[in-house]
Amino acid sequence: MQVIESNIPLLIILLPLLGFLINGAIMPIFYRGFAKTPANVAGGIATFFIASSFILAVKAFLQVHEMGESSGAVLSYAFDWFNYGNLVIPFSLRIDALSSLMTLIITGVGSLIHIYSIGYMHHDHAVGRFFSYLNLFCFAMLLLVLGDSLVILFFGWEGVGLCSYLLIGFWYSDTEKANAGVKAFITNRVGDLGFLVGMFLLYSVFGTLTISEIVALLGNPDFIAKVTPVATLICLALFVGATGKSAQLPLYVWLPDAMAGPTPVSALIHAATMVTAGVYMVARLNPLFELSATALSVVANVGAVTALFAGTIAVAQTDIKKVLAYSTVSQLGYMFLACGVGAYNTAIFHLMTHAFFKALLFLGSGSVIHACSGEQDMRKMGGLKKYLPHTYITMLIGSLAISGIPIFSGFFSKDEIIYSTIALPAGFSHLFIIGVITAILTAFYTARMMSMTFLGEERLSHHAKDHLHESPWSMVGPLYVLAFLAAVGGLLGIPHLLGMNLGHIPHLISHWLSPIIAVKHLPLVGEHLPLHEGVVMFGSIVFAVGSFTIGWRTFKNKFFISDIVKGIAGVQQVLANKYYVDEIYDAVVITSLKGISSWAANVFDKVVIDGAVNGVAVVSRFFADKIRVIQNGDLQAYALVMLFGVFIVVVTVYGILNPL
Repeated sequence: MQVIESNIPLLIILLPLLGFLINGAIMPIFYRGFAKTPANVAGGIATFFIASSFILAVKAFLQVHEMGESSGAVLSYAFDWFNYGNLVIPFSLRIDALSSLMTLIITGVGSLIHIYSIGYMHHDHAVGRFFSYLNLFCFAMLLLVLGDSLVILFFGWEGVGLCSYLLIGFWYSDTEKANAGVKAFITNRVGDLGFLVGMFLLYSVFGTLTISEIVALLGNPDFIAKVTPVATLICLALFVGATGKSAQLPLYVWLPDAMAGPTPVSALIHAATMVTAGVYMVARLNPLFELSATALSVVANVGAVTALFAGTIAVAQTDIKKVLAYSTVSQLGYMFLACGVGAYNTAIFHLMTHAFFKALLFLGSGSVIHACSGEQDMRKMGGLKKYLPHTYITMLIGSLAISGIPIFSGFFSKDEIIYSTIALPAGFSHLFIIGVITAILTAFYTARMMSMTFLGEERLSHHAKDHLHESPWSMVGPLYVLAFLAAVGGLLGIPHLLGMNLGHIPHLISHWLSPIIAVKHLPLVGEHLPLHEGVVMFGSIVFAVGSFTIGWRTFKNKFFISDIVKGIAGVQQVLANKYYVDEIYDAVVITSLKGISSWAANVFDKVVIDGAVNGVAVVSRFFADKIRVIQNGDLQAYALVMLFGVFIVVVTVYGILNPL
């Protein structure tokens, strides 16, 4: 692989960091506080720096391409961050086929979200602080994907965790929103412990944490034999970190509550960037995960179960952002399902298309909320199509994309995942069935969301209706750009069957990623295949269109499945309450921790800790009371005691020098 040295990767991460410093430190001084920084100024500064990073990312992408078949890399070495003994951690950044694609997604979609935020956050009292956090988040995410060392990656990993806490709890004066930020932060710390354990194990075996060196060592058959016995343990530890960051069972609970933050935060963090970090990490270390069939099976099954689990919850939610939140959890499950069966390139393909259509849907929901004076309950909406035509058409495109309707992007990437579950040797039939059911649910709850929001009778209050208006073009413009990407983005991964029939059009994403990810081509026919790719594709289209149509026509003036199918009110209640997982966590984990903390504070701390400290004081006071009686102020008594002491010393010394 050809490698060239350049400052471009370093500049890509430093530009948003500079934007953070200007909005976070300089502008408050200039305008005498965050509250007085104009939205256009703060937003313009933040957008300029992230857009500049996007331009450099395009340049780096082209440089990698010019090196030949995406097999090159652009490297920035700054300094040795840590150098002690045999442990050397260079601060080096690397742009190759995989990281260049991720960088384009982060900076490209991030730039659109920054532009959108100028209109959405225009009236907020601390808009300067908001944009400084957005830039800091982009810096951390770029550091995560560009770091050539797992330590640098982990630094960015923790950075996005910190920024998610700051952005989710941005409106911290509201206790519920502040608690949501804390919940996200603490839940991710649980996963990060697993990531750290995996890093320690990696270093103990490989003697390095530099990703390029780890991958190179995994090309040595002798070294593979050494690593294989511990590969499962390493991969599972790393995957624990991924379940936290990418919201998989059982650590998914933070992401739905993260909707408490401003809607652009949901689009940036929970659609296009942070939550995909776990998927990126598994794909980046794919040679390591390939050594453990057990670890891959765990990844695939956790992803599949999470996808189905979150999909069933989404069908019963009434908060428009909560529907999209559980949809995000479900789609991330799809990505891990793909990784688990060895289709890492397909996982990255779906990561890309998901960034387009989910960012679009989140921003579209923000436009609806903005127009409805902050209302998020879909039961109080309805009939918004004629009032919000731009929001409606763009969200419809995003809905068709996530539902897998041809020819929108989700049709290509999601179908490829489903087919991978039976076409690749690592796949299993139960994974295929779960993938199909989840796809049906996705089309259904997405159409339900659109129907409840835009169709049927108008249910808005008179106050909200009086203020009903389409969003400004600073918000609508990014929606149309994302809608275009959601519509055509799937063409970068034309299915093998269609590609053959259209003049052997290559699967561009797989071809681009092939130097980093050993692409396992999906066979069209074969003895081990229960279904032909064409059958899977046709069936997927039928199910997606049918499910979307049912959801679209059913929920114009109805809210729940139980309104249509009688006798399932109990099931509806369970789904609406998210299987009571939060309540179970509260009863089993939170209550137990509070009990232990209370015992530690009221018993252990007071009896043992305070008892030990106070005991020393009591003993000292006791002896002090006994000894202080000799201090009576009588000089003759003092002289007598001194003479007695001298006598004792003399006798003792004499006895030592003249033993019997």
